[in-house]
Amino acid sequence: MLASILIKYCTKPSCLARHAILYQEANMSCLSPVQKLAPPFSEQPCWQIEPLATRLNYSIPSTRRFLSMVGYHRSFSHNGKWYTLQSIPRFGHDGLWFSKDIGFSRAGNLNNTLVKLVNRSPEGITAEALGEKLRCRCHSVLVQLCRQERLQRDKIGRCFVYFSKDMPNADKQRQSAVNQAMSTELLPAEVAVFVLAEFIRSPNLSFKELALHIKRTRHVSIKATQIEKLFAQHGLKKTPETSARKQSRR
Repeated sequence: MLASILIKYCTKPSCLARHAILYQEANMSCLSPVQKLAPPFSEQPCWQIEPLATRLNYSIPSTRRFLSMVGYHRSFSHNGKWYTLQSIPRFGHDGLWFSKDIGFSRAGNLNNTLVKLVNRSPEGITAEALGEKLRCRCHSVLVQLCRQERLQRDKIGRCFVYFSKDMPNADKQRQSAVNQAMSTELLPAEVAVFVLAEFIRSPNLSFKELALHIKRTRHVSIKATQIEKLFAQHGLKKTPETSARKQSRR
């Protein structure tokens, strides 16, 4: 009697399904994490965690554990929702790798990636240039990084440029950025303000002396001829050396 009841219970569809799952898990448990993850990642290089767990027929915590054991990268784009195995990306010289529009970085998340790219830029970099490189909008994240003092930014010409928080590196970047701006403009607006403010304080300085003073106090190299052009642009009357200074040298 008991045997017949047991046979009847074990042949129910729900019971058979449970036994099938247990059998599959028993077989899968014999595989290493690499062997478990190899089939889905051979089908496609990137997975979100829930579809991957469904594909493996494991829980999400177990799937995360397998990924941690094997090694993985998480996307800096799409709010970090995509995963790929550590062995899959072929990163470029900038430390970036893309699978279609999904971006991965050696630096990890978007915040760390932005900081690394800014630090490595010889003349700083704008939000637009970073967005183009990373294929995603990042202006709000850059502003937040500046508030956290992980980056700095200054307005060079008509746009904000982001610089390293490391002051020696930032000074070099600013100098390069200003020099680059000077190749296309007379003087960046903020540099022109420095020059005019210093002229008001010391009106007897020659153009050459003004340039040297700006370099010493603002760490920005400009030429006396550029200051002369700035004065001419705004109709200001100033000669490289006043007659009073010439007489004082006699």
